[in-house]
Amino acid sequence: MEEYVATFFSHYGAMTFKKKCDREGYPAKIMPVPRNLSSSCGTCVRFTGEMQKALDWKTEELEQLARRTPEGEYETLWHE
Repeated sequence: MEEYVATFFSHYGAMTFKKKCDREGYPAKIMPVPRNLSSSCGTCVRFTGEMQKALDWKTEELEQLARRTPEGEYETLWHE
């Protein structure tokens, strides 16, 4: 599985997404958004899992999904 970062328009969206990750058994952590990604609320969820699952959980609160590359950079895969 790969490591992803999901950014949100609100802190509530990040909290809700983190709870979904916990329920589904995907390791997840709420943290500040990395500098090279921008976000409306400044909070993101870093998780290990499947991108398709994250897209299935998409709500109006989800701003973008990015994959962490082997070099430690972030590649945006989906953006609202």
